[in-house]
Amino acid sequence: MQITATSRNPASLSSACSIIPLYAGRRLRGRSQAFDDIDDAAGGYLSQAAHNAGFAADFNKTLVLHTPQPRHKTVILIGLGKRKEMNRQRFDRIARSAAHAAAALKPASVLYCFSGARPKDERHATRQLATALQHACYRYLSTRGATKGKRKDKLRIERCVFHAEDVAQARAAIRESEGIAHGINLARELGDLPPNVCTPAYMAEQARKLGRSSGKLRVRVLSETNMERLGMGAFMAVSRGSHVPGCLVCLEYRGGPARQRPVALIGKGITFDTGGISIKPSAAMDEMKFDMCGAASVLGTIAACVRLRLPLNVVAVLACAENMPGGRASRPGDIVKTMSGQTVEILNTDAEGRLVLCDALTWVGRFKPECVVDVATLTGACVVALGNEASGLMSNDQALAEQLLAAGESAGDRTWQLPLWDEYQPQLSSNFADMANIGGRWAGTITAACFLSRFAENYRWAHLDIAGVAWYTGKNKGATGRPVPLLTEFLLDRADA
Repeated sequence: MQITATSRNPASLSSACSIIPLYAGRRLRGRSQAFDDIDDAAGGYLSQAAHNAGFAADFNKTLVLHTPQPRHKTVILIGLGKRKEMNRQRFDRIARSAAHAAAALKPASVLYCFSGARPKDERHATRQLATALQHACYRYLSTRGATKGKRKDKLRIERCVFHAEDVAQARAAIRESEGIAHGINLARELGDLPPNVCTPAYMAEQARKLGRSSGKLRVRVLSETNMERLGMGAFMAVSRGSHVPGCLVCLEYRGGPARQRPVALIGKGITFDTGGISIKPSAAMDEMKFDMCGAASVLGTIAACVRLRLPLNVVAVLACAENMPGGRASRPGDIVKTMSGQTVEILNTDAEGRLVLCDALTWVGRFKPECVVDVATLTGACVVALGNEASGLMSNDQALAEQLLAAGESAGDRTWQLPLWDEYQPQLSSNFADMANIGGRWAGTITAACFLSRFAENYRWAHLDIAGVAWYTGKNKGATGRPVPLLTEFLLDRADA
């Protein structure tokens, strides 16, 4: 999709679909210059049709009008509600609604007339609008039938124009949105692929492919042999149950000064999770292909860094494996030795994500990171606690936690902080090892983070549990690409600091 910005009068522009936001009120004219100009060009058709339809521009309400004006044959009016109630969260909802309304019509071109209707931060608003449109236009086609896939591909929006008062700011925002949307849709594509295609080896190849696209990226892949030599017993306890080998993928993005300590991102990449010997129920087990969305979002974030040419050093680690109930699979009661030297009693083989992550957390310490953020679809308990709206956040450093919280608010990809108190640590006690891999029924999200915290004591660390936000379930199932917006915003904020 080609996205541009202009300050020309919207009435003089041509578009298959024009989107005009309006603040609430009985009289719509006078509330948007773009609305007034296009309405005048259409002989008052917009205001009359909106009046006849009873459209009062209530918050998040839309009205699709087909006009006699040849330059603006289809116009989508979207209500902003009361001006005094507008904030970033409400505007982000408007951005998503506008994008889905436009994508549903499948026009060849779109004109956004939001100038003057945005919150104070116009650059942020334009970025959110452009990112939402690119998100809404994503279509999974990789394993669809050829004829159906080609037909759907032809229905994509080809061009989008933003009417803006400050064209330079708008273009900067569009550039940022293209990087973020690229990362989001890469993560979605990887998550949507079937598990017989998106294996650990496939994830490694996608990392190598990304590495070949940029001279600032170095990619290394650790095989199971490498990991065994390093003493990654917890990782291997998960991986060895499958005939598909696991791997640890490392991408070093060198955009900053050589001496700058990197930000490290670690993603859980369980490309299919049966639960192992502690096997899951068969209902909806197909959705366990999404258990690699942490790794997919980390790879998507690095792809965004490359597109945006961020002046930072970032290390991304993808901990990729299948969790299968094979003859070599670990059993409940097994004790494994981690790379850190600590031992773990495996009480439930379906608590495998923390086992691959704990060795990755130890290994990433060799980069002397400024901070580490791990991302994982880790616990069903997080879905129970927070639903599908927010990721769970736990950290051993409050300043880092607050940076992630702020980034999530700004990006419209929110997270919520949960406690990481010492009082929860005894739930991981074991009679036979340094710790158990589960802490019982209560506070499951927190005790999972407590487990990981024992491997992150030498640096500033935060854990994002994305189990509730990484994919849509049921009939409309599919990967969301979260938390690529949050992570990219977090890195953008650091680049701007």
